[in-house]
Amino acid sequence: MTAQQLLMAAAGLVALGMLALGVLLLVQQWHRTQGLRAIDRVMHRNASSSVAADRSRPVAAQETQEVLWTASLREEGAAARWLNSRMGRLLVIDEDRRLIEQCGFPSLRAQLIFLATRVGLAILLPALYYALAPGPAHVIYAASLFAAGVLGPKLFLGWFAAQRKRQVARELPLLVDLIGLLQGVGLSLDQTLQVIAHDFRMVLKVLGKELDLANRQYSQGRTREQSLQRFGQLHDNAHLGNLVALLVQVDKHGGAVQEPLRQFSERLRETRKSEMKAQIGKITVKMTVVMVTTLLPALILVTAGPGFLAVIRSLGAMTR
Repeated sequence: MTAQQLLMAAAGLVALGMLALGVLLLVQQWHRTQGLRAIDRVMHRNASSSVAADRSRPVAAQETQEVLWTASLREEGAAARWLNSRMGRLLVIDEDRRLIEQCGFPSLRAQLIFLATRVGLAILLPALYYALAPGPAHVIYAASLFAAGVLGPKLFLGWFAAQRKRQVARELPLLVDLIGLLQGVGLSLDQTLQVIAHDFRMVLKVLGKELDLANRQYSQGRTREQSLQRFGQLHDNAHLGNLVALLVQVDKHGGAVQEPLRQFSERLRETRKSEMKAQIGKITVKMTVVMVTTLLPALILVTAGPGFLAVIRSLGAMTR
């Protein structure tokens, strides 16, 4: 066997091994997810029956739910332990995990899929190049395909996370207005956040989902500050962080929130207006370049074309 054939065989064996490992981890995670869902169904059924039988003990059902949820979180499968090991953190670094969370994917399952995709593309693309190359294969091209397979999934996650950040910036003024409106009609802060997360999920496609997750964490025993910490810091939006700080302060100390929300909304609108003016200025500069390269030649032909034709005709008449 030649060196190229040995290299292809070795790459194929490594790819099969990594594929088998990824499939095993995904199967284990699927079984773990099914078990957790069964526990949740039984937990909710028991909580509902206990509340219906004895309404004088509503706290017991909530405590039971929190204990079972904590126990289910402590029972990590092999996939979670492997991802949290040293090798798993080398293959899926903290930056990748943060990008996965910013994209709104389930953390553990998305990390496994991301790792399997990255390893599979990094091995499959060079192997396909060596198998389909008509002439002698070049190591530089194979190395480029390997780098593309490694960096491609991360670049896609970065692009998708950037799209969600822009969506968050567009949804934030509406979220502030909804909180102020619901607070104005007499709802408490908890009721306001619950109504926004459930009834306005189709309007707030990103913030509604994140707010629903924060509400579930709050109902499972975390404080309001702990449940909103991820909501305020995940998408790297300073205005969203300020809004979360305001909500946490109101939850701790109480008081009227309509006037601070009104001032915050006005300041947010002013900031958006300044950003739009800056974008309009950039568009003007870009359109100047486009006009110079496209409209100016056509304008020269229209205005100076008859003069050029007259000069050419006079020169032709003189040569006769």
